Amino acid sequence: MSEQTPAVGWMDTTQAYGRISRILHWGLAALFLWQFLGMAVKLVLGRVPLSGFFVGLHQPVGLAIFALIALRVLWALLNRGHRPGHGAGALGLAARLGHLTLYTVMVAVPLLALLRAFGNTRGFAPWGFEIFAPRAQEIAWMVNLGNAAHGLLAWTLAALIAGHIVMALLHHFVLRDGLLRRMIG
Repeated sequence: MSEQTPAVGWMDTTQAYGRISRILHWGLAALFLWQFLGMAVKLVLGRVPLSGFFVGLHQPVGLAIFALIALRVLWALLNRGHRPGHGAGALGLAARLGHLTLYTVMVAVPLLALLRAFGNTRGFAPWGFEIFAPRAQEIAWMVNLGNAAHGLLAWTLAALIAGHIVMALLHHFVLRDGLLRRMIG
């Protein structure tokens, strides 16, 4: 790819990701950073007002993440064949598998949280908008599965995101192939 950044419209092209893909990508990045920062504060400081602030917003932000992920998956499917390729060979295969893994875990983490919220007795009403009404009796398997896997997969997602960032920087600074410019602009 040339050193010049390609012109970017709303739609993806084989040369660059469009504005909508970029908005979804960086919007999710900001929300993930918020969630991981909040959980890190809770782990380091315990139950203090600052961690309470983050924890209090964890479910609404998680729902926003889920909505953006759904839009991102739909957008990726609509742009299939028009997006920049992952390349050939082992690196291209690794990139495709890495992105597939990222998308799978990104979908699984909030789905597990929603499953847990559906099965518990508290209900789920982010921003005061009721999604699941409180129930009289807990559905134990839903709550147990959510409790067992949501946090573990969320930290796995954090590790995958860190690997994603490292690979983007490797492409930019070592391989110098213009990959990072396709998403940054």
